[in-house]
Amino acid sequence: MSRVALVTGGSRGIGAAISIALKAAGYKVAANYAGNDETARAFTEATGIPTYKWDVSDYAACTAGIARVVDELGPVEVLVNNAGITRDAMFHKMTPENWSAVIDTNLTGLFNMTHPVWTGMRDRNFGRVINISSINGQKGQMGQVNYSASKAGDLGFTKALAQEGAAKGITVNAICPGYIGTEMVRAIPEKVLTERIIPQIPVGRLGEPEEIARCVVFLASDDAGFITGSTISANGGQFFV
Repeated sequence: MSRVALVTGGSRGIGAAISIALKAAGYKVAANYAGNDETARAFTEATGIPTYKWDVSDYAACTAGIARVVDELGPVEVLVNNAGITRDAMFHKMTPENWSAVIDTNLTGLFNMTHPVWTGMRDRNFGRVINISSINGQKGQMGQVNYSASKAGDLGFTKALAQEGAAKGITVNAICPGYIGTEMVRAIPEKVLTERIIPQIPVGRLGEPEEIARCVVFLASDDAGFITGSTISANGGQFFV
């Protein structure tokens, strides 16, 4: 029987690539999304992957949404915490609302999604939790104090929870993408991309969402059972830890 994989933010960008790659690898995939109904419908029509709407910053919404996925597809054995937002501003202009929105989604969202599935993973002696962090959680980024803090927090969450899950057959790992050619990144002015961003990437190009997805498929597999608490830096050589 196919394992069930749940991907947050799974109908767009990197999340969509992850959902599609997991389905191709034989998983039964559920893609969570927060707000864009039209995009979610189009994604389901194109891929056959069901989409489920809820806000990962809301614990009650997460428990209800996960319960629906379990009822329709089965117990969640692979969780990919991909959902994330940005509210960029220089720190002296950052509002408490923009700080809280990013922390609540990008960091607290990991707790809200992982906590409801954790007991089941422990009971089954198997689980895969894969957290999509960011290069900017490793090195920081001007104008993204909130985002960098949230993504650095994701790495601490990963390392601590990995130690708790190890004896129960649960691995917890993180991926830190660099600049990936999503719709959001490609909307950056061409001059900025070619003159300021890509020259910082030693491989000389943006990454592709499918390259992050392949990392997820590996970490979700039985072959990755001895890897936990680790971070894969998929950034084209832009930053080394």
